[in-house]
Amino acid sequence: MLKGGNTSELTIAGKKVSLQTGVLAKQANGSVTIHCGDTVLLATATMSKQPKDLDFFPLTVEFAEKMYAAGKIPGGFFKREARPSTKATLTARLIDRPIRPCFPKGIRNDVQVVITVLSYDPDTCIEALSTVAASAALSVSDIPFNGPVGAAVVGTIDGKMIVNPSAEELEASDLEIVVAGTKDAILMVEAGAKEVSEATILEAIILAHEAIKETIALQDTLIQSSGKVKLAAPEKDPALEALEGEIANFLGSEIETSLQGNKDDVSNILDQLKEKVTAQFVTDAEDEEKASQVATAFETVKKNQIRQAIIKKKVRPDGRALDEIRAIDTQVGVLPSTHGSSVFTRGETQSLGVITLGSSLDEQILDGLDDSARSRYFFHYNFPPFSVGECGRFGTGRRELGHGALAERALEAVLPEYDDFPYTIRIVSEILESNGSSSMASVCSGSMALMQAGAPISNPVSGIAMGLLIEDGEYSILSDIQGLEDHYGDMDFKVAGTKHGITALQLDIKVGGLSKEILEKALEQAHQGRLHILDKMSESITAPHELAENAPKIHTFNIDPEKVGLVIGPGGKMIREIEEKSAASVVVSDGNNGEVTIAAKNKASLDIALGMINDLTKEVEVGEKYPGRVTKTVAFGAFIEVLPGKEGLLHISKAANRRLQSIEEVLKVGDNIDVIVDEIDKQKRINLVPVERF
Repeated sequence: MLKGGNTSELTIAGKKVSLQTGVLAKQANGSVTIHCGDTVLLATATMSKQPKDLDFFPLTVEFAEKMYAAGKIPGGFFKREARPSTKATLTARLIDRPIRPCFPKGIRNDVQVVITVLSYDPDTCIEALSTVAASAALSVSDIPFNGPVGAAVVGTIDGKMIVNPSAEELEASDLEIVVAGTKDAILMVEAGAKEVSEATILEAIILAHEAIKETIALQDTLIQSSGKVKLAAPEKDPALEALEGEIANFLGSEIETSLQGNKDDVSNILDQLKEKVTAQFVTDAEDEEKASQVATAFETVKKNQIRQAIIKKKVRPDGRALDEIRAIDTQVGVLPSTHGSSVFTRGETQSLGVITLGSSLDEQILDGLDDSARSRYFFHYNFPPFSVGECGRFGTGRRELGHGALAERALEAVLPEYDDFPYTIRIVSEILESNGSSSMASVCSGSMALMQAGAPISNPVSGIAMGLLIEDGEYSILSDIQGLEDHYGDMDFKVAGTKHGITALQLDIKVGGLSKEILEKALEQAHQGRLHILDKMSESITAPHELAENAPKIHTFNIDPEKVGLVIGPGGKMIREIEEKSAASVVVSDGNNGEVTIAAKNKASLDIALGMINDLTKEVEVGEKYPGRVTKTVAFGAFIEVLPGKEGLLHISKAANRRLQSIEEVLKVGDNIDVIVDEIDKQKRINLVPVERF
């Protein structure tokens, strides 16, 4: 701990956690350091003095990995931290999601929360600590914030649930679930699992919530000693509120009765109603301020009436029942040159899933605060602007990374072991249309494409997005939400899994929190929807196909570790020769165990490389006949190569049916001769005789 400042300490899940403020980064609106084990994080929260003219809250969260925190020097030419890693970006999203709904409505000032890793201990749950630190920095600041928020991670070891497990423990766990919330309710859940039940998920969330209450108690102690007086949150304009009432009376039930049809139909209807309202309430076309007020008020009325229709009358914008799934169409094998492909269409959301299979040379190198590792499986999600009928820039942002990570987790649990399927697997989801839940459509298309490519996954996986609208204790849970319901709803709850259980889950709440009763009902409704989608997927594919004809042919086998050097050759000469002659890639995967992997474009190429390696590594046997080549002549005979790197001696006395003065009377360097191994002596010297004497 640093000297000075105010501190708060508490033992949580068997580990001492300390918060400290008033020492570092004191010019920020709020700053804290959090200590747990050897991990030290600095969290700062700052807010601009003036609001911006925006219709959304400009909150940004940054997670800064400093390589010195793990005793590492960054790679690359410049030797300094560059853009955030994928893990850092995903951690920032994880922090953002539970704190965002805790800000009062109407704030338009820039707010920036930065978590800086100063010291890193892999035995601590950095995601949970980061969320607690961010909440503490906001809570002790003068920034309006309805916190604090706590977080915890739950894993399972030998069937027993543990809170805030180490990275090593999580490796062996069937479940990794990150939960954040207030002392009263859940705000965010992020989980990856190996086909666990809904009951297990619910039990883990409840256990995590108990630990969350402890992290909030830790923050409360610090707030009492160090919290600043909060700035006043913006109040709603009474004139705007009155205008909303006038517009609501003018429209009556038109929004509710008109919202039927597809995305374009609904959008056109709402645009027409907006024009009607503008014509009624903006008498002077040049009065821009009045036009802006009317537009803002109309958006509020529109949102309220759509929500009321769903909550009170159970009427959805497209006329579906609350638990009804949109029409689903599935196809596989749509791209002839790829290793696997599928199209999954649900309503107006469409994902093209594409599989590419590669060798160990295609593995992804993961470099961050932890030890560098390699990944043989990765999922890339692309969301081009044309998918929503718009023009825009192409690129990979936080949304793409987050959706890809969720889909990646959903399918990871069913992938085959490397020994059974020695391929690097890349899945790409191209979102071609979007009107809600494109990440879950990506799970479905990815699952089907894997099977079509011949990857022996244990079970197909489907995904569904659930929604919730809640007001005054009354609520509606929606299956397979579309964009409008997501935008105006209070919950975005994505669940992916097989018929046996859940493999991934993501939950975000926009209101005060989620009760156990609602969560339980949402999980069961999602379970039924997931099974329905799996049935629809089975209409196109039910089991993995044979390996795609154009997929690379990969063969992994073991040789005598002592012969690895023969395969590699001096300076890699032999392995390069094998690759040149076979057009295959050869990798010594594990020299200690003699593991070798060959990757080739076709079977013929694979067979050439395999044959050359077998020739290099197989043993010479007494009595066997070999085609030999003379490599050297000496006074007493000729040395003949019978296998690559294996030479024997043909003694001059055995070379011919007559006495020779010199072996070169019958054999010269480079001559070919068939020989038989006559003897291998105790010193492993090979003695040869010709098949036919000269």
